[in-house]
Amino acid sequence: MSTIEARVAATDWPEVAAGLDDVGGARTGRLLEDAECREIAALFEREECFRSTVDMARHRFGSGRYRYFRRPYPPLIEQLRAQLYPRLLPIARDWAGRLGRPAPWPDALDEWTAMCHAAGQRRSTAILLRYRGGDWNALHRDLYGELVFPLQVVIGLDRYGTDYTGGEFLLVEQRPRAQSRGTTAVLDQGHGLVFTTRDRPVRSARGWAAAPVRHGVSVVRSGTRHALGLVLHDAE
Repeated sequence: MSTIEARVAATDWPEVAAGLDDVGGARTGRLLEDAECREIAALFEREECFRSTVDMARHRFGSGRYRYFRRPYPPLIEQLRAQLYPRLLPIARDWAGRLGRPAPWPDALDEWTAMCHAAGQRRSTAILLRYRGGDWNALHRDLYGELVFPLQVVIGLDRYGTDYTGGEFLLVEQRPRAQSRGTTAVLDQGHGLVFTTRDRPVRSARGWAAAPVRHGVSVVRSGTRHALGLVLHDAE
């Protein structure tokens, strides 16, 4: 068993599934060591690692910058994606069953990626994000085409309260016939947060309904906050 495989396996996945059912997001155990976090964060300065860069303020997405990795991904990122996908797949299929939706995701990530590419979704979606004091990310959903994997993971790369303050991760759920509900989470260095890409099943008078969920980042008060975003479908 590889190191990344062992770390992913050590997470309490039934507890993750319960957290996702409760609020649409749940923490993992430690996925990266501190040195690995610093290694990935340092890639932000290496132009050759990325296919594009987004200035959030320019697009009115908030404030800060994020960069889409180009393929091939760095080995740590490739391993994380490969090991997280089969752990999230049973949850994705369960949610699809509750909502009466198709569950098109095959057992292997490579097969799912090939399906995305065949549908015209060929652009890589692993993201490295950087926020500095005053930066923030508006509430949004990461929908890049018709084929969507319903769960994704964000991993904190800096130390909350030491390297930066503020910058809490936000989830806002639109509840049926009720006001929205917000949840916040701190990204501990090296730990992940699994959250819904688009929506999640909630009980309704007629069985199950899809509650839309958006995510974002609160204002960073000081320091620099890096995060690794792992979206498991490719973009058009």
